[in-house]
Amino acid sequence: MFDDSAILITGGTGSFGKAFVRRILERYKPRRVVIYSRDELKQSEMERDFNCDCLRFFIGDVRDLDRLRLAMRDVEYVVHAAALKQVPAAEYNPMECIKTNIMGAWNVVQASIDLGVRKVVALSTDKAANPINLYGATKLCSDKIFVSANNIAGTHETRFSVVRYGNVVGSRGSVVPVFRDLIAKGAQSLPITDPRMTRFWITLDQGVDFVIKAFERMRQGEIFVPKIPSARIVDLAAAMAPDIPTKVVGIRPGEKLHEVLCPKDEALNILEFHDHFVVKPAISFQSNVDYTVNPIGEAGEPVADDFEYQSGTNPWFLTPDQIKELLERC
Repeated sequence: MFDDSAILITGGTGSFGKAFVRRILERYKPRRVVIYSRDELKQSEMERDFNCDCLRFFIGDVRDLDRLRLAMRDVEYVVHAAALKQVPAAEYNPMECIKTNIMGAWNVVQASIDLGVRKVVALSTDKAANPINLYGATKLCSDKIFVSANNIAGTHETRFSVVRYGNVVGSRGSVVPVFRDLIAKGAQSLPITDPRMTRFWITLDQGVDFVIKAFERMRQGEIFVPKIPSARIVDLAAAMAPDIPTKVVGIRPGEKLHEVLCPKDEALNILEFHDHFVVKPAISFQSNVDYTVNPIGEAGEPVADDFEYQSGTNPWFLTPDQIKELLERC
């Protein structure tokens, strides 16, 4: 799909962006890969590390529509990964989060339609489902913007879909590097927000592969959700440092005990495929779309009316040994 094509990734110098670019260069021969981000140091480091002639680095912010339009010239595919993602920071700086996560999403939509991009996949988060924090609320708004963009595009060929998944093992800002840092510094205990807390877990490579697959599977307006395991925070601590005790420090502002990827309220719009779920758009488009079979021939079935995909009730839980094995591979 990506051979001899031009791809742009917003937030391209982040953990996901670098892994995505690496995978694209391994599997395909793109004409151009545009890294769009606002950190000149990370761009310089990435340019040196990859040393690839097809990479183009654009310093810019998704808040800047004119700059996005320049960066998207002759681009066929866009991955929107740029976001402000720290839950407490969003609670204390709400307008900054809104400007990037909501207005930035709208700018990506406008620029993609104006420049004739073929397909756009936006990255979401489990926190966008039944959000209780500002970060989750902004990502829910972003999801709605990208779904409705398929109507806004009208007769233009640009199509939009969303990928929603849980915590990425070892990504910047996640609990894994925090625990690793504390362990390396000889901490006497590891901070646990609540011993009952659970989270969905996905590796960076799995997330990248799922996004690439979404470009093949998408029609328009779907939210793609992978089937992934859950882990208990206490089991994560036990896997990383079995000899270090834990200390309960309380839930941070805006945090949940358990996360949801497919809310019960959306069950009527959810289809189950062999390795993922699809949340169909609640709104109708100009053309009737059959989401039960995707463009690569995979078939899905409706879920039960009371279906909910939640980290605390997920039938697939990782044991401490499985978590340890997973961390060793990442």
